[in-house]
Amino acid sequence: MAEFIVINRDHYKRYLRALKDIPGIEMIRYDEDERNNYQYIVLEIDETATHISRDLISSILHAENVLVRRYFYPGCHQMEPYRSNFPHAGLLLPETEKLAQRVLSLPTGTAIEGEDIDLICDLIRFLTENGAVVSEKISTLPGDR
Repeated sequence: MAEFIVINRDHYKRYLRALKDIPGIEMIRYDEDERNNYQYIVLEIDETATHISRDLISSILHAENVLVRRYFYPGCHQMEPYRSNFPHAGLLLPETEKLAQRVLSLPTGTAIEGEDIDLICDLIRFLTENGAVVSEKISTLPGDR
C-alpha cells in the first residue's frame, strides 16, 4: 500500500506542477499536513474562462485514450431513490448542481507513467488555450457528441 501511495503522491505533484497557471483550471488540492492516499486527481473547470466545457474536454481526452471521468456525477440527489422521492432537489442544491458540471477526475495509479501525465497536461493546456476555437469546430461536425 505504501508503494501505491508514493506513486499517487508523485503523480499528484506532477499534475500540480504541469497544470498550474492555466486559466479556468483549478486542481483540487490535498492537505499535505494530513495522511492521504492521493487516490483522486480532480480538476474543476470553469467554462467561462476556458471557453470549453468539461464534457467536451472529457470527450476529447477519451478520444485520445485518456481515461478521465466526471467526478461524482450525477449528484446523489439525481439518482434513485432520491430522484423520485425529491424530484425538485436540484432547485435546493444549486452549488451541487454547478459543481457536478465542472469536475473531472484524471488518471493516476500504477498504470500511468510520468510522461503520460505530461502529455495529458499538454493536451489540457492546448484545449483550454484554444477552447473557443475547439468548441466552435466541434459544434460544426455532423453527428451526436
